[in-house]
Amino acid sequence: MWLVPEGRALEANVPLQVGRFLVIVGVVMVAAGLLLMAGAKFNFWGLGRLPGDVAYKGKNTTIYFPIVTCLVVSAVLTLLFWLVSFLRR
Repeated sequence: MWLVPEGRALEANVPLQVGRFLVIVGVVMVAAGLLLMAGAKFNFWGLGRLPGDVAYKGKNTTIYFPIVTCLVVSAVLTLLFWLVSFLRR
């Protein structure tokens, strides 16, 4: 199937694969949007206000560096993606 002289078998699957990819990206974006909307209302377990997050409040400016929050989110996503790849084997 892969070794078709004109490559028609491979070309026939490209729109299907792109379509699936776009659907998956859309679902992920909707889920992220819902989490952001819910996060504004419930403040997910203090994320964004963890000890170690740096906030500077000046006279007219506020600068916020969520360093620890980024580390926690990164660790959770790393474990999640590792688990998904481990279970797909």
